[in-house]
Amino acid sequence: MKRQSKRKRHPEMLAEYDFSRAQRGKYARRYKEGANVVVLDADVSGIFRTTEAVNEALRGLSKIIRRHASNAPR
Repeated sequence: MKRQSKRKRHPEMLAEYDFSRAQRGKYARRYKEGANVVVLDADVSGIFRTTEAVNEALRGLSKIIRRHASNAPR
């Protein structure tokens, strides 16, 4: 007979989820240093394949926004 885990399964966790090779706190240090995590929608991630591509696009957009904001009537 297979030995059952002492921990109770959460009803929302599917049986096929396997965390046996998981590492607790794997990214904790980077997170603590202030890393921001942004999840892109599938259609956006299909266009921007790398972190560098996303950052380059956002920097370009931020220049346009600043330029238009400084020219806006007050």
